[in-house]
Amino acid sequence: MASMWYPVGFTGYANPSGAVVKINEDGTAVVLTGTVETGQGSLGVMAQIAAEALGIAPNDIHVVSGDTDTCPMDTGAIASRTTYITGNAVRLAAERAREMLFDVAAGMLRVKPDMLEAKDHKIQVKSFPSRNAAIGDVAYKAYNDVGTPPIGSAMWNPPMIPMDPETGQGKPFGTYVYATQIAEVDVDDETGEVEVLRVTASHDCGVAINPMLVEGQIDGGVHMGLGFGLYEEILFDKTGKQINSNLTNYIIPTTLDMPDVDEDIVENYDETGPFGAKAVGEPSLVPTAVAITNAIYDAVGVRITALPATSERVLAAIKAKRAAEQKQIPA
Repeated sequence: MASMWYPVGFTGYANPSGAVVKINEDGTAVVLTGTVETGQGSLGVMAQIAAEALGIAPNDIHVVSGDTDTCPMDTGAIASRTTYITGNAVRLAAERAREMLFDVAAGMLRVKPDMLEAKDHKIQVKSFPSRNAAIGDVAYKAYNDVGTPPIGSAMWNPPMIPMDPETGQGKPFGTYVYATQIAEVDVDDETGEVEVLRVTASHDCGVAINPMLVEGQIDGGVHMGLGFGLYEEILFDKTGKQINSNLTNYIIPTTLDMPDVDEDIVENYDETGPFGAKAVGEPSLVPTAVAITNAIYDAVGVRITALPATSERVLAAIKAKRAAEQKQIPA
């Protein structure tokens, strides 16, 4: 077993994200964001956040991203910050665009704007949902009759709390995530070979905006942690030149090496995150290698203190343990 905590959204210096949300005349919307998709599913999450704020479906959201000529500034897809920080910017921008719709819908429904909510592609009176107007109709009126196109822009930067230069104390990050992973391994004590059979991964990521993506990130993190723990090692010759500089001799795990993974999402609402969300990206790989080496110790009683835990290292540790035990036998 291994547990960890991981920081999200550094606050020691500026860490902003911006977003623009435009609601179209047909009730769909466009989100402009400077963040980028690197396979983690962040753009889908941005669409879900905007859709939740606007009361429409994620499929109604078109996300434009990563174009520094047209999209607002984003610090980057680093430090597991995208959902937490960029998501907050998208939420705020969508809410501002929605407020413009509420101003128009208030006149159509003859109520005050603060009596309205957006839900199921409609703007409706909170206490009287049957009194409503389609978002597309309200947007059309905003464009063509009122002259206030519903466009919202926002930025979000976690509260900056500089570290004390003398004591080094402070709050360096906006929030934290937590996880525990348990590895089950089979160790051949004659060869040192280690097979990881199962990993149970329990992760607190705040509220999971997209549970399937969270599970995928956990699986990916376990895969990378498996490589870190058992396979991946940069080797050099005596002159300092790397001798395994390509994937023919730098060993990484394949899908055939993957253990069964039981993903457990622990939802823990964070009031500073968009709809309670925090992060899951990098943290998902942090405990894996340690859980594996702890399982090796549980199986054969040896501590592996240098990674990766190759068969050679494990077998050498087993032999050293046996030799030490033999020396302790009285003559």
